[in-house]
Amino acid sequence: MTFQTRSEVFVLANDLLSRSILPAKARLDAFHISLAAVHEIEYLLTWNCRHIANAQILPAVYRMIEESGCAPPFICTIEEMLGNDESFT
Repeated sequence: MTFQTRSEVFVLANDLLSRSILPAKARLDAFHISLAAVHEIEYLLTWNCRHIANAQILPAVYRMIEESGCAPPFICTIEEMLGNDESFT
């Protein structure tokens, strides 16, 4: 599956950075989140708990995405998605 990068992706990513929701060094992370939101991806699974699957910043990320008119993807780690079933480890 390929995606065309629409201008809305860049606008949302820049908003996440300019409002200090994500730090400037997390520019690619902001782009990753924005790409998923603009293209209506339902889930965004990640190992990145510093800037993407971070419970302290996710509420602000979700608010920003909703303010942009997009539906936020469900952002979590793979472990969170699978639950605590040890048969997956």
